[in-house]
Amino acid sequence: MVDPTAPISLDTQFHIGIMSGTSMDGIDGVICEFNKSGKPILICHNSIEISSSLKSQLMSLQHHGTNELHREALAANDLAKHYARLVHSLLDQSGMKASQIKAIGAHGQTIRHQPQLHDETGYTIQSLNPSLLAELTMIDVVADFRSRDIAAKGQGAPLVPSFHAFQFSSPTKRAILNLGGIANLTLLDPTQPILGFDTGPGNVLLDMWILQSLNLPFDNKGEWAQSGKLIKPLLKQLLQEPFFSMRPPKSTGRDLFNEMWLSPQLTPFLSSETPHDIQATLLALTVESIINDLKIYFKDCTELIVCGGGVQNTYLISTMAKRLTEELPRVKLSSSDIFGVHPQTVEAMAFAWLSWSFFAKHAANIPEVTGALGPRILGAHYPN
Repeated sequence: MVDPTAPISLDTQFHIGIMSGTSMDGIDGVICEFNKSGKPILICHNSIEISSSLKSQLMSLQHHGTNELHREALAANDLAKHYARLVHSLLDQSGMKASQIKAIGAHGQTIRHQPQLHDETGYTIQSLNPSLLAELTMIDVVADFRSRDIAAKGQGAPLVPSFHAFQFSSPTKRAILNLGGIANLTLLDPTQPILGFDTGPGNVLLDMWILQSLNLPFDNKGEWAQSGKLIKPLLKQLLQEPFFSMRPPKSTGRDLFNEMWLSPQLTPFLSSETPHDIQATLLALTVESIINDLKIYFKDCTELIVCGGGVQNTYLISTMAKRLTEELPRVKLSSSDIFGVHPQTVEAMAFAWLSWSFFAKHAANIPEVTGALGPRILGAHYPN
């Protein structure tokens, strides 16, 4: 706990980071202490579930529907209330006061991500009412981190590579894999510019299929997938998706990898294959899409550091370890835990860091990653 009566150095700032990802399996929050160079120290971490009613609304907003503006506004309010509960739990856990927190870096929930589409600029929407969050917590909020990069003709995603580079830099050729609903890679080669991009589905299709088949929200430790066998023709077909062969910069989400994408792909196999064999094949899709990109863009990588909620899928991790041994035997696979950073906290820490970066006037995008015209300060400030 932090002593709320202890004097705080003028060079020290505390920021809260909040992240709710594509999987919508919960909301992670952290309090981090930052020195003047921006190096974070994790003070505490907590997470809360998203209510079933809010999750249902957010899921429905992924697609065209009736009365969308009204429904999104109410969902944004509800999400702000969820975030506020998490903030208060973090303050209670740490023993800190709201007045000690410089700002909350709040990601919001992505409901549409369509960069560079429709009018060459495109858009991204992270549902959240930041004004309400500031009101409920009495803390400044920084939100809407992606839009500035998109305005500069970038993808607006992924944004975590800048934090990965800051947190996990190394003289070795190291890759950071964030396994959320969508998987993304950060490629850290000390002799080259930082690269990063979405590889495709992480947990999103796995969660989708087990919910449809067994009415379970996720495949615990990947046990259901482990009980199945690979359907090679299905895997080959799934890998034909053009996104997998696109060159970076590239980003994706439920706009592409959703029920409307998956259902017609599975239809020819439903009468002859079992549901758990399909789950095993969807898991293989996640693994193969990641390894294929490593082979193309970072074949001399020596370390792969994994973070994100997908680390809890132990069968997914063991399958990846096996495939790396077969395809990229030089690569050592490990968790961000070995750096003292719990895998579940990395993305929330990234948004605390993005909040710090906003006030430090530090450009937090990487043009080589997003395709933006240049470095940009990210976020919009909602003062308390």
